[in-house]
Amino acid sequence: MIEVSNISFRYAGQKDLVFDDFSLTLEANNIYGLLGKNGTGKSTLLYLISGLLRPQKGTVRYDGVATCKRLPETLQEIFIVPEEFDLPYMSLNDYVKINEPFYPRFSREVLENCLKDFELTTDIKLHALSMGQKKKVFMSFALAANTSLLLMDEPTNGLDIPSKSQFRKVVAQYMTEDRTLIISTHQVHDVESLLDHIMILSQRKLLLDASVAEITDKYTFEYRQPDQMDDAIYAEPSLQGNAVIAPRKADSPESQVNLELLFNAVTQGKI
Repeated sequence: MIEVSNISFRYAGQKDLVFDDFSLTLEANNIYGLLGKNGTGKSTLLYLISGLLRPQKGTVRYDGVATCKRLPETLQEIFIVPEEFDLPYMSLNDYVKINEPFYPRFSREVLENCLKDFELTTDIKLHALSMGQKKKVFMSFALAANTSLLLMDEPTNGLDIPSKSQFRKVVAQYMTEDRTLIISTHQVHDVESLLDHIMILSQRKLLLDASVAEITDKYTFEYRQPDQMDDAIYAEPSLQGNAVIAPRKADSPESQVNLELLFNAVTQGKI
């Protein structure tokens, strides 16, 4: 579905490249988690995939078409929710009337259900909303657009604890099998239960590009006491004991990925 081929990119006026001969392939029908430290290019990669930025070298293709061409038939299948954005001075109803015709599978029912889950209604004024409310509205519109590719940059920033739970609920409910979602985030615990595939980005390269099934088949994530650390690959102290990543034994049950622990282990070269 998405082919990032040998791209190089730098922002105007900047000396250093964000990406240099970088390649990546993303398959359809997955929820990807894109993780990385500040400044590693997570947001830039989303903008390159969406066509909002153009690589100086290489290509980014969606279903074989270069996204930088910004063709209407391509843009109808891609929706990006940036980390920060402004909404126009109008009602949500007017916003929907203007924008829904562009998306051929737009669903008012999905929009209303998402807003209901977020405890909002359609008769709201966009300019009167808090930042957290704006995020809820824009994410609801994004899901209702029913594009085959949805990109979200730090979607849970600005959301309170109940809203983060609501976010997971609406994503799980409305990300159908024919859609692909890429979530770039630092808030790993907000999304780890949603992800099918994890990518950890370092400067100009991927440190990890693996499905959750591959990770949990190879490793176990658990808490142990100090005398149980013989086969630990990576460990951190916690109130429950040591949080540990260890090789999974053939007869061991599958464990849930501890995304923060995995990120720390990968970026420190332990995995």
